[in-house]
Amino acid sequence: MNQREEFKVALTRDLGLFDITMIGVGGMIGAGIFVLTGIAAGEAGPALLLAFLLNGVITLFTAASYAELGSAFPGAGGGYPWVREGLSPFFGFLVGWMDWFAHSVACSLYALGFGSFAARLLQMARVSFFGLPEEQMSVALAVAAAALFTYINYRGASETGKVGNIVTMAKVLILGVLAAFGLRALILRPDWTSEFVPFFPNGFHGVLIAMGLTSIAFQGYEIIAQSGEEVIDPDRNIPRAMFGAIGIVVAIYLLIAFVLLGAVEAPDGGPSWKFLGVYQEQAVVEAAEKLMPYGSLLLLIGGLMSTLSALNATIYSSSRVSFAMGRNRDLPGFFGQVHPRRHTPHWAIFFSGGLVTLMAVLLPIRDVASSASIMFLLVFMMVNATVIVLRRKRPDVRRPFRVPWMPLLPLLGIFSQIFLSTYLFNLSPIAWYTSLIWIGLGVLFYLTYARRMEALPEPVRIIHEEIVAVTEYSVLIPVSDVNTARLLGILGAAIAKDRKGELFALHVVRVPAQLGISDGRFFLKQGKPILEAVIEEAKRYDVPVHTMIRLGRHPATAIIETAYERGTDLMILAWPGYTTHPDAAFGSVIDLVAKTPPCDLAVVRFRKREPPRRILVPTAGGPHAALAIDLAIAQARQYRQESGEESVITLLYVLPEDATPAQEARVCRILQDQSARYDYPLVCKVSRAPNVVEGILREAEGHNLVMVGASAERLFEQRLFGSIPEKVARECPKTVIMVKRYWPLKSRLGRLMAWWQGEG
Repeated sequence: MNQREEFKVALTRDLGLFDITMIGVGGMIGAGIFVLTGIAAGEAGPALLLAFLLNGVITLFTAASYAELGSAFPGAGGGYPWVREGLSPFFGFLVGWMDWFAHSVACSLYALGFGSFAARLLQMARVSFFGLPEEQMSVALAVAAAALFTYINYRGASETGKVGNIVTMAKVLILGVLAAFGLRALILRPDWTSEFVPFFPNGFHGVLIAMGLTSIAFQGYEIIAQSGEEVIDPDRNIPRAMFGAIGIVVAIYLLIAFVLLGAVEAPDGGPSWKFLGVYQEQAVVEAAEKLMPYGSLLLLIGGLMSTLSALNATIYSSSRVSFAMGRNRDLPGFFGQVHPRRHTPHWAIFFSGGLVTLMAVLLPIRDVASSASIMFLLVFMMVNATVIVLRRKRPDVRRPFRVPWMPLLPLLGIFSQIFLSTYLFNLSPIAWYTSLIWIGLGVLFYLTYARRMEALPEPVRIIHEEIVAVTEYSVLIPVSDVNTARLLGILGAAIAKDRKGELFALHVVRVPAQLGISDGRFFLKQGKPILEAVIEEAKRYDVPVHTMIRLGRHPATAIIETAYERGTDLMILAWPGYTTHPDAAFGSVIDLVAKTPPCDLAVVRFRKREPPRRILVPTAGGPHAALAIDLAIAQARQYRQESGEESVITLLYVLPEDATPAQEARVCRILQDQSARYDYPLVCKVSRAPNVVEGILREAEGHNLVMVGASAERLFEQRLFGSIPEKVARECPKTVIMVKRYWPLKSRLGRLMAWWQGEG
């Protein structure tokens, strides 16, 4: 038959509303609230509340622009390609250049925050760090943390969605405890209102300084828009998550600022805002010490968690920007390279880590925060301009979310961001000089390199998609390497041929967090030989074959999603006989699939490759055993058709050694009744053994293949196939196939639970 040996490429969406809302909240509640609150309070006084509120309003202007652009161009990945498309390649380059710097400098802020908290903790424990004073110790620890997380990102490790959610909720919980004790102290203090008079001790000038300084604390929601390719129902969930995250964070910031300003009593009797300003980045820790038992320790732990998670996330965010620019030839090509084994943009990560370290060493924390705020404000300003231009330039593009009152909201965002960024010169001239130097270097680099590279022809990128005939029965085989692909291809093709169906080969590319989900296309070349091995085996059986390379964060999720989309009848997975996951019986992928299989499931432990001349099927009745017999017969038929030899299938029932003759006679009748239902000759055998597993292993010695159905499970049984099949698969020297019949009600309930968890 004529087959097109080409491959369809698909993305896996597995982030629900709760997940992406937590991503946004976690990105915003970073070091900003822990590190900058004291510095900002020293500038604005009680009007810090107004600064946080106004920053929240300004953030909504830009968030609306991100929501529209993210829903209209979900694969683009952020401000850099949007501005490139909407304004010009030059402005696109400039935004990418500034965004890279902004994320790197923000990372320096988080590293310095970690260093400050860690040094304070070591001081409390009376641990000396090579005799360094606290300030130098803070910088040394900041550099060490930046280096560590650069290496972690190079290795490809990062927070998983669940771990990220736990860390985010832990940060919110710690802040909630602080707020609760603060409110209690506020109630017990009758004169707390005096702390808010005067409300503007430094005039509105102080409010503007605080707004500019803390604007970085409202950065992070844009990660939601950049995750559009991974979000379930992005049209609905991205805007809801974005505005929901901003609302949650603004409420938390206002509550924390209120209790710190109102509840803290300065030792010298002065206003609380001056007390907070004196302690700078340590202000929240000092306030917590006064408000609750072990307050400084708890807040130091919260600060360390916050800065470390933000440090980890921001290093890979900054590397993704420089990686995208290298891929688009705006930066030298090595920025766009991916490590062949780690699957991470290693050069982009190393250069970003170096920039983070450099800024942490050269600038004080106040100037670092100001530099990051200036850059983010300028980037957001250009994104607001882009949404206006693209609304007119690309009216044909579908926009599930549209900015209301266009162009009023983006224009308000632009004017406020220009004003705040220029006003920050009053706080930190060094931050503006640093920013201008970086922008000047970017313009020079664009004129001498990037513009010349843009004039070169675009490299050809081809993604193949196969067209196949529709069949009534589909066998899905997820494959990860060439050897497994051949073995599963032979097994799957034989069953598909017998059922007059198709073979569907799936290769899942696990895309690490350091890359955008669509950047997994860099690994397509590695998947093609694997799928070609399946195609080669399917040709021998003249079976229609459909192949897909799927990009996703979690292989099990991608496999299950494909099975549902395809309407798969049987899935066959290979198990190597061991697992590196301590909490998994067969490995994280098989365990998740087998708990609530989306179709009939077979898990194979391949041993020595032998033709299925003699197949053993242990049975005690039931639907799983019936499936095992069906699949054994399918292989036997194809073996007979291919070789001309008859395959012998033996149904085995193992009795205890002390079983009575009456019991044996009853079992013989059961086996004969069972075999009579099939149109293939089956041999019935009853064996005696001390236990079932030993009896099966003894009989398996004279066979080439063992097909065993899942044993009966109790309602809350944790084993995936039951203890007997699992022990046989581990101990038998022959190839063993464990099978599990699809239970529609159970699988639908499992899928409903997964959907509920994804929706949050």
